[in-house]
Amino acid sequence: MADSYAVIGNPIAHSKSPLIHTEFSRQTGQDIFYEAILAPLDAFAVTVATFRQHGGKGMNVTIPFKQEACKISSRLTERAQIAQAVNTLAFTAEEILGDNTDGAGLVRDIVVNLEFSLTVKRVLLMGAGGAARGVVLPLLEHKPRILTIANRTRQKAYELEQQFSCYGNVLSGDYADLRGEKFDLVINATSASLTGSLPSLPLGIFANGSLAYDMMYGIERSPFLDFAREHGVTRLADGIGMLVEQAAESFFLWRGVRPKTDSVIGMLESYALKSKRV
Repeated sequence: MADSYAVIGNPIAHSKSPLIHTEFSRQTGQDIFYEAILAPLDAFAVTVATFRQHGGKGMNVTIPFKQEACKISSRLTERAQIAQAVNTLAFTAEEILGDNTDGAGLVRDIVVNLEFSLTVKRVLLMGAGGAARGVVLPLLEHKPRILTIANRTRQKAYELEQQFSCYGNVLSGDYADLRGEKFDLVINATSASLTGSLPSLPLGIFANGSLAYDMMYGIERSPFLDFAREHGVTRLADGIGMLVEQAAESFFLWRGVRPKTDSVIGMLESYALKSKRV
């Protein structure tokens, strides 16, 4: 019988993770079954426990449960412990291991796939929740000139600044504080795109040659990427590349085999283009 894995979140119908891991399974010859599970907002831990009791081997965790996943883990990897957010769970009879592959996936997509160097760049990270927490340290490891964290609630952004300022040049504030600033890379780590909304970004934040990157993904271009395009940004990317790269990290943790990602990214991008034409 195939080993069982799943992605858990709310909402979850949009998830491409089952498609990705099924392709990884085919590519590597690993015998797995991977599904999407919608967890009630007040029953994340119960849903995970039920899946584990039925023989589940591991789960990917998406919005809004990454910090809850951290709390239910009996052991954390170093990167998950620093981020205090978990997007990958691995189950054994003795423990729940919590890891965070988001940052590694994001940075690999930006630096390798998109060929955009982060070194000495001015980077804006929008959001201060679990999705943002997982990527701050990997971004700082590439030594940007500055990493600014902006959030609707200034205190949450400030908490991240305090936590990570020992690793690099970090500033924080709310969106109004961004007036007059320009950035080479703007990353949307909020969940606004899932609801078709846009954080209150001021005009003029994109530097010449900048990259606008939305960690969310979907068939339609997000309001954030539309906003960037309307204001002259020509380099736009959604989270499909990050999704595939972080999934490859999870797959390696679970199975000890690292799948190739370029063909899977191409497959998803082709699927999105075809869907837009229907």
